[in-house]
Amino acid sequence: MRLLVFTVLSAALMVVDARFTLLHPLRAQLGLIVEPVYWVGRLPVRVWESATQELSTRNELAAENEKLKAEQLMMQRRLQKLAALTEQNVRLRELLNSAALVDDDVLATELIGIDPNPFTHRILIDKGEKDGVVLGQPVLDARGLMGQVVEVMPYTSRVLLLTDTTHSIPVQVNRNGLRAIASGTGNPERLELRHVADTADIKEGDLLVSSGLGQRFPAGYPVAMVSEVIHDSGQPFAIVRAVPTATLNRSRYMLLVFTDPRTPEQRATESAQAQEALDREILQQAQPEQPAAPAPAAPANPPEAAQ
Repeated sequence: MRLLVFTVLSAALMVVDARFTLLHPLRAQLGLIVEPVYWVGRLPVRVWESATQELSTRNELAAENEKLKAEQLMMQRRLQKLAALTEQNVRLRELLNSAALVDDDVLATELIGIDPNPFTHRILIDKGEKDGVVLGQPVLDARGLMGQVVEVMPYTSRVLLLTDTTHSIPVQVNRNGLRAIASGTGNPERLELRHVADTADIKEGDLLVSSGLGQRFPAGYPVAMVSEVIHDSGQPFAIVRAVPTATLNRSRYMLLVFTDPRTPEQRATESAQAQEALDREILQQAQPEQPAAPAPAAPANPPEAAQ
């Protein structure tokens, strides 16, 4: 009877957790309780590293190495922007009075766990709600986008990778701007583009970058490289496969991207107001000062003398 009761209770909890959001606060609190388990699991590694550094003279070299890795990660992220012609986009946005941000704020994070379920592609990182992480936040490594945050706990977060079968991202071909949807296949080395017309201008070697249309991922970051395009005359859509640019199964250090929370309408309104204020200031500076009008001269003879 106990086994039957607990079995029914477990099944009911699984159904409620899968279909409703009632247990999400409880899951977050349980994540806080499980945090000591992660800490204990990493304790042997920490003890070993501490003992090794105490017995050697490489403390300064290790710190310098970590600093250089972080700087290299930041510089490689900026180079990704160059692949999407960021500077040209900035000039076009300025002409359109757009106030969209070009350089986003980022936070470095480290991989501390992998989901053991072989049918899902999720990882655990060491930054959580206390660090400002939010649901849906983009995550990238030194080569491209990796995924997005799908669960936030006080000190840790879970990230859904691009290759998960439930994940999709709007992309565009960097060469010609062709838009498409890249979906996960369950294979960490492959993405597929859904519903691409058989006559679409796409070929092997094309770089796919995030288009920003879903307003979840920032525009201009590398996503994948087209590896195979199969045309079938009997089918309306071509089969397009791509390889993610990010090293999803090898990256240890990643970046959390904090994008502009304003909507496009708010950004456009604030940009227009700023432009109007700037125009008024320029107009006021351009207007010359009006010279003071001369006082009227007094008549030579007073009226009484003239009479």
